[in-house]
Amino acid sequence: QVQLVESGGGLVQAGGSLRLSCTASGTIFRINTMGWYRQAPGKERELVAVITNGGSTTVADSVKGRFTISRDNAKFTVVLQMNSLKPEDTAVYYCHGAGRGSYWGQGTQVTVSS
Repeated sequence: QVQLVESGGGLVQAGGSLRLSCTASGTIFRINTMGWYRQAPGKERELVAVITNGGSTTVADSVKGRFTISRDNAKFTVVLQMNSLKPEDTAVYYCHGAGRGSYWGQGTQVTVSS
């Protein structure tokens, strides 16, 4: 099994920054792609950004130029740096790992006040 543990959420004013981190443990060889999804109240879960073992990234248009995803394969960690945050970025952010299976973290709340 794979465990994903997130950290770094919180409350920030619009225009501010937050850094989310997710570390994988367990049978991590099962994971190729890691990334972040988010779910706002009353909305479906959506992709924010993902990154493969090789460093290829996919980033949602809504966050391009503001959010950056990076990965440390040696530490089995993926980081989402979020800058210029907007109130519409408010959501629960989930770490996700995919490969031989699909794995989710428990989620971390990000709240951006106007």
